Amino acid sequence: MTQTTVTSSTTTTTTTPSGLRSLYLIRVAFSLIWVALVVTTSASLMSTDRPTVIAAVLLVIYPLWDVIATLLERRMAGTGSTDRVGTTNVALGLATAAGMIIAVFSTIGTALFVFGIWALLSGAIQLVVAIRRRRTVGAQWPMVISGGLSVLAGASFAAMSASATGSLSTVAGYSAFGAFWFLVSVIALSIRSRREKR
Repeated sequence: MTQTTVTSSTTTTTTTPSGLRSLYLIRVAFSLIWVALVVTTSASLMSTDRPTVIAAVLLVIYPLWDVIATLLERRMAGTGSTDRVGTTNVALGLATAAGMIIAVFSTIGTALFVFGIWALLSGAIQLVVAIRRRRTVGAQWPMVISGGLSVLAGASFAAMSASATGSLSTVAGYSAFGAFWFLVSVIALSIRSRREKR
């Protein structure tokens, strides 16, 4: 759920509002498909206390998609290694995917803990980027809210991981809320663009 902004020593490059809208719509579609898969397979997401193969694949794919979305945004912005925030988010997503591969062979609690830490850190990154981006792109309040909620949800997942009642299906709600706020952001960016054209 992370956005990226690039600041080099000589120039500042940001993704355009139209580019962000397109990317956010793609993210909405992915999240809704992911949620649908989690919901339709929720009855078979765990075997005893371990995630099933289906759950393992879904849990590894989610942070990897965030990496792909970050790389797409970097490409739209025409940025490379100067994008430190994007690089941090990519590294975080790859590390989470690797950690999740290990976690899914352990317990549901371990998988929830890894997912929770990732949601917390990626939400913090999203929050920082949205605050920075207010001046150049505007209409970032949905992403500020989304980032803040991701931090809270991540902390909740991490805490839930120690509970015997923890369930992988709870992460579907996290993704659904993420899709909602990306959609709200698309609407907010569209409204801002129309106002600027008047």
